[in-house]
Amino acid sequence: MAKVRPFRGLRPPVSMVTEVASRPYDVLNSEEARREAGDNEKSLYHIIKPEIDFEPGTDEHDPKVYDRAVENFRKFQEKGWLVQDKKPCYYIYAQTMDGRTQYGFVVAASVADYMAGNIKKHELTRRDKEEDRMIHVRINRANIEPVFFTFPDNQELEEIIRKVAAGKPEYDFVAEDGFGHTFWVIEDEAMIARITELFDSIPAMYIADGHHRSAAAALVGKEMAEANPNHRGDEEYNFFLAVCFPASHLKVIDYNRVVRDLNGLSKEEFLDRLAQNFVVEKKGAEIYHPQALHNFALYLDGEWYSLTAKEGTYDDKDPIKVLDVTISSDLILRDILGITDLRSDKRIDFVGGIRGLGELKRRVDSGEMKMALALYPVTMQQIIDIADTGNIMPPKTTWFEPKLRSGLVIHKLDD
Repeated sequence: MAKVRPFRGLRPPVSMVTEVASRPYDVLNSEEARREAGDNEKSLYHIIKPEIDFEPGTDEHDPKVYDRAVENFRKFQEKGWLVQDKKPCYYIYAQTMDGRTQYGFVVAASVADYMAGNIKKHELTRRDKEEDRMIHVRINRANIEPVFFTFPDNQELEEIIRKVAAGKPEYDFVAEDGFGHTFWVIEDEAMIARITELFDSIPAMYIADGHHRSAAAALVGKEMAEANPNHRGDEEYNFFLAVCFPASHLKVIDYNRVVRDLNGLSKEEFLDRLAQNFVVEKKGAEIYHPQALHNFALYLDGEWYSLTAKEGTYDDKDPIKVLDVTISSDLILRDILGITDLRSDKRIDFVGGIRGLGELKRRVDSGEMKMALALYPVTMQQIIDIADTGNIMPPKTTWFEPKLRSGLVIHKLDD
């Protein structure tokens, strides 16, 4: 069961929210964060990417950088740029992109649920990335940034979303990237109690985005429990910050590939090899989008091609083998191009679908890359099926957009 509870959120005053809120720490590098923060001393980047307070090139893992995060977090609270709610609340957070809005519940999720596997994963995590976020949570004694969960649709929770969203929001703004962010505070005790009950009836939640943050938050919570001789199980450190969206609200965006060379093959030899497992159709110079599962778009030498996987090259009954990322990784990248490790091979790069297929064309036309491969996006049901069966998705499979805005609400572990 998915145990959640309300919490006393630490939030910016309404007048300051656009100054404080930022993109997540892991979607931009230090120089980009330095530019975005500019001379705005209230920017959350001073807490989540505090290396921007030092000379360019400063190692973001330097102890003095972590110390500055703590110092800045304290300063934000002392100056009233972050103020804690007086009572535990739930929150509704809505994101709007391209005229489409998704609504999620902001909750304190259970460390015990994560450890027990009731919060399910579909990606592997790297220990070094976990450790970086663990340090950040540990020294600030707070979950500064939320993780992104999904759960099977629940009609009554959907009705609560509609009821709350009909009221006046606490925050409502469009960020510089054009995405809308709207945020409501739920203070009604009866509604809070019902939300808790309803989540308790949900069999599992699923990590959509933020596997490293989830692992770090849960592991620090576990550490704090083990270090407390009087541990009861209801302390705030037993919970971590999450935004939970009904599965039907989310749209997974394609995650595409660009490759530097054809592994010594000529264009004609490469296309002949593809034809062994795919129906290859030339589409011309106009951008071609994959039309359905098992259909791919190839861009090569100024032309687009449709590639449709032939019967027998995939298994629709296997949650991993049915994936287009598996088909393309095995039959094109590995068998033809000799790329076996998507995480480390320098011949391949990945482009989130938010950039559009024009970005694939640009990178090939520039001469930087030789070919591009666009994939039809995976579905939420595929992600859930993989997590439910205990499988792990291949690298670079899912891309969610918009990203959660950081700084709208923070969860303190010592409340």
